[in-house]
Amino acid sequence: MKTLYLSLLLYLSSSALWSQDRLTGKNFATRSEVIAQHGMVATSHPLATQIGLDILKKGGTAIDAAIAANAALGLMEPTGSGIGGDLFAIVWDAKTQKLYGLNASGRSPKNLTLAMLKEKGLDKIPSWGALPVSVPGAVDGWFELHQKFGKLPMTQILQPAIDYARNGFPVPELIAFYQQRTLPFFVSQGFPNVYETYGINGRPPQKGEIVKNPYLAATYEKLAKEGRKGFYEGEIARTISDFIKFQGGYLSYDDLKNHRSQWVEPVSTNYRGYDVWELPPNGQGIAALQMLNIIETFDFSKITFGSAAHLHIVNEAKKIAFEDRAKYYADMDFAKVPVQELISKEYGRKRAAEIDMNQARTYTAGQISAGETIYMTAADKDGNMISLIQSNYRGMGSGMIPPKLGFTLQNRGELFSLTEGQNNTYEPGKRPFHTIIPAFVTKAGKPFMSYGVMGGDFQPQGHVQILMNIIDFGMNLQEAGDAPRYEHSGSSTVTGFSAQGKGKILIESGFDFDEIQKLISKGHEIGFGGYYGGYQAIMFDADKGVYFGASESRKDGQAAGY
Repeated sequence: MKTLYLSLLLYLSSSALWSQDRLTGKNFATRSEVIAQHGMVATSHPLATQIGLDILKKGGTAIDAAIAANAALGLMEPTGSGIGGDLFAIVWDAKTQKLYGLNASGRSPKNLTLAMLKEKGLDKIPSWGALPVSVPGAVDGWFELHQKFGKLPMTQILQPAIDYARNGFPVPELIAFYQQRTLPFFVSQGFPNVYETYGINGRPPQKGEIVKNPYLAATYEKLAKEGRKGFYEGEIARTISDFIKFQGGYLSYDDLKNHRSQWVEPVSTNYRGYDVWELPPNGQGIAALQMLNIIETFDFSKITFGSAAHLHIVNEAKKIAFEDRAKYYADMDFAKVPVQELISKEYGRKRAAEIDMNQARTYTAGQISAGETIYMTAADKDGNMISLIQSNYRGMGSGMIPPKLGFTLQNRGELFSLTEGQNNTYEPGKRPFHTIIPAFVTKAGKPFMSYGVMGGDFQPQGHVQILMNIIDFGMNLQEAGDAPRYEHSGSSTVTGFSAQGKGKILIESGFDFDEIQKLISKGHEIGFGGYYGGYQAIMFDADKGVYFGASESRKDGQAAGY
């Protein structure tokens, strides 16, 4: 097996056209950064980026632009987003010079208990169907963001997505590929309304075909006119709850009516002079902060990008943080999560001391008392910035598509544990563990960068890799996202996503063969085919008074400014 790995690695490294510049992390950029003075939008779809930019030009705030772009993505990129899912955001408000965090994730059905799930003979919540459906929080998130930071009326903000939904839009290659894999699977499971909502003549759309979604247009029009009540009360809520009940699920009208988002205080650690901000659990953002605290104890001024030392340290730090993630992270309304202890420098130094530079190890959680996603970011002429991430989980979510509404419902409930006594064990009205996380960086109390990287368990790892590429390896904003990535994949479990064991490092092409050999000699298993996410970022240069934007080459995305 090791011989096979070495043969594959030799092929990959030789095909990467290696040079000394690549060893030091240079020349990975697929294009130059986008630079603009008055505003910037970066999303995973060019048409959504243009919609957000148009909103900025009409006098909207960065938050208005983000909502407009997110609505467009729910239409144009349903394989990763939509109003059947949840949302998280970090906002820099230029007036107060302060960061705000929004947790717009939904809760489990109140009338479904752990005992009822056990009576069904389940040891985990299924990935698809009605059982993993939790309250979709994205729409409430839009209106919370708009009420606090918006300027233009929601009728104007949602109109571009409504127009595209009614008149049609061309399907990009990547989205067509995902739909051709997902939609037939949903049909094979007997799920209703699949091709009626997303297909063309009873089949998935092909690249470049014009797709319309009049049902979603009507839903957006109702939201524009009636606000959040148009979704969580009345006809839409009744349609969702009746449909889920018919499909054997438990999400009720009252679950929808009683849903509210939560404003939370972002938490941070300082990494080599930069304050890195994440949201507290039920998401996994603090895993990135834990990793950074561990990594900071090592001197990277003498460690090159892609070296065995670089990859060894980061992946060992990931294994440590993810063990804590498995044990502690959960809805903080139901579990006591020792956030400040986990992200403290003292704890980071303690865990860093466990790393053996010569050998890959396994770790346990510290003893402390106590699919697919879209990421986007926007910035406006007044200095407001938003880091926003939104998802259905597992691409198109549960496969539950309510009739004539134009969207699919998420399957986040799958992430609950059914093992009694764990922090993330299922309870009625509880928010499941979440993988989607926005990030923000400040320096000396001023905004520096809004960024995120899509991709399930990879997201904290991606946050760390981007930040290290910029701070430790001197890459610019675009190159930081285009540089080759690596993902540590542990023996995860649905009962907490533990990273038990040494796991495997999945790598992209572009790493040096000799350095990979050194990793193998340390006991790391190397593999291929990881999920490396999709990156968008905006950086603010206060001295020049300009924004830098970037959107990586692995996705269909675009950064654009004016």
